[in-house]
Amino acid sequence: MRKATERLVSRYRKLVFVTWFLTLDLIMFGAFVRLTDSGLGCPDWPGCYGKITPIGASSHIEQALQAMPYGAVSFSKAWIEMIHRYVGSLLGMMIIGIVYLAWRYRRELGHTPRLAVVTLVAVCVQGAFGAWTVTHQLMPIVVTSHLLGGMILLALMTWLAAREKTHVPVHGSARRWLPWMAGGLALLFAQIALGGWVSTNYAALACMDFPTCHGEWVPPMDFEGGYSLIRGLGMLPSGEMISQHALTAIHWTHRNFAFLVFAYLGVLGWKMLREPGLRGPARLMLALLLAQLLTGLTTIFFQWPLLIAVLHNGGAAGLVLASVTLLLRLSRAQQTKIPA
Repeated sequence: MRKATERLVSRYRKLVFVTWFLTLDLIMFGAFVRLTDSGLGCPDWPGCYGKITPIGASSHIEQALQAMPYGAVSFSKAWIEMIHRYVGSLLGMMIIGIVYLAWRYRRELGHTPRLAVVTLVAVCVQGAFGAWTVTHQLMPIVVTSHLLGGMILLALMTWLAAREKTHVPVHGSARRWLPWMAGGLALLFAQIALGGWVSTNYAALACMDFPTCHGEWVPPMDFEGGYSLIRGLGMLPSGEMISQHALTAIHWTHRNFAFLVFAYLGVLGWKMLREPGLRGPARLMLALLLAQLLTGLTTIFFQWPLLIAVLHNGGAAGLVLASVTLLLRLSRAQQTKIPA
């Protein structure tokens, strides 16, 4: 009986860790979809011109190419978009499996299935935003929400995976950092939202110099236009084309808010290096902060190369998983009895 329970727990943990890894991969691939302008590679949903694969839609894609050779539709973009959808569907089925096991064997696993159920709800909402991304023609607020949804899903999967992994016990005194880490995670998500807004509005190259922007510390900017949420891609709510001053406001805000996040998480991570049970994820967080700074600057100096931009998105995902891991360990610190 004991061996059967151990096998069951082991299978559940393997499924959770594989699903967590797939979630991280899907976020990276989602950035690749966005940065290669493949979001409308198949302009309908869930299929491609009503077909399961781009192969069946080849005649439609060919017609679209002939009508607009440099448009949003091409064979390569269609495959990129559909592979993203296939992997997203697989992820959803794996999370359904996690919920089933977590619910049926909750006594053997030793914890409530509520987190697994919340994760299933999150992946369903994420799927809906994926569909709206296509049907709303890459509307910036929808695409940015889709990015945030992916990061929230990664945070939930990280919590599911991290609670299944053993680690060095954390002294109860370290719990004083818990509200600070929660605040840091909130700042991180705000910065991810600002970064998503930069990407979905194609404002990454709105400022080509550093540390100034257009040679000024505070250049002319249009915050009202830049942060009008309900509007089409490249448009203002009035229907006019978005101005360079609005794009500058988007870029400048993300760039300067990054310094606040870097300083806050950097100091917090440095403080938590003293605690053996927090040292691993704290080191990861500090390394990723430095990597984000480097990839962010490289994006500007090398005019937004695809690989660096994808890595910058991946670094944000890595910061989410490091922060959530620290948050989980801090939340469990009071349960650990270690001699002072």
